[in-house]
Amino acid sequence: MVPRVLLGLVLVAGPVTAVAYAAPGAGTTSVGTTSADTTGAVKTAAAPGLDEPAKKEIAMQLVSSAENSSLDWKGQYGYIEDIGDGRGYTAGIIGFCSGTGDMLDLVELYTEREPDNPLARYLPALRAVDGTDSHEGLDPGYTDAWQEAAQDPAFQTAQNDERDRVYFNPAVSKGKEDGIGTLGQFAYYDAIVMHGDGDSDVSFSGIRRRAQDEALPPSRGGDETAYLNAFLDARVWAMKQEEAHEDTSRVDTAQRVFLDAGNLSLDPPLDWKMYGEDFHIG
Repeated sequence: MVPRVLLGLVLVAGPVTAVAYAAPGAGTTSVGTTSADTTGAVKTAAAPGLDEPAKKEIAMQLVSSAENSSLDWKGQYGYIEDIGDGRGYTAGIIGFCSGTGDMLDLVELYTEREPDNPLARYLPALRAVDGTDSHEGLDPGYTDAWQEAAQDPAFQTAQNDERDRVYFNPAVSKGKEDGIGTLGQFAYYDAIVMHGDGDSDVSFSGIRRRAQDEALPPSRGGDETAYLNAFLDARVWAMKQEEAHEDTSRVDTAQRVFLDAGNLSLDPPLDWKMYGEDFHIG
């Protein structure tokens, strides 16, 4: 994906296997349940999931508050602009970028499904500018074509599907692997939306490694709250490595607020600030 300053937005996975987990207020309780097999090895049951439909909707609204200063994430399919972060055009519900490959993948998927679409003729240009901030071959008509395509339900579905494939599903899967519940899975999702994944220290996987150097996840016997604090600390560090993400509001006045309240299951009502603006989910 693409990091955006105030932009962007991503999400589904399969059915969630529910297990006992900490209620809001029990912030030091680990989310998964554990048991021993016949060899004595400890197993962690699947954590509750952000992929439960109501929780996924909350996740989309939370990310949209950071990326678009709005809870109306469905209103962002037609969003497109160059925010000057070196990634070319940023667009859509998750901040697909012309310079980072995910916009190209999206338009290729859309064109595979709907060959006669307003963006298809820009595929050669998208391939040429991938990895750069160039608009060559895209201007002046690309932004208008994007907004036209955004009225097509097939393009909206393609955005949803790519968001889920590249960002939401991997974040939820890794969260369950680490034994963290809904809030932790959201913290993973928000991180992968902004930083993408890969081998670098400032990618989602790099942030996760840094956190696990400081605290054990619940799947390895650690305390969930302590681990999530370590993950958010690592996330803030990564954000500060890039000028475009120096404002850490989406951690400090949102995710950390929920964690400090012990709301590991991300249950509403939720109140937070994003870049000084108040938001509420009832």
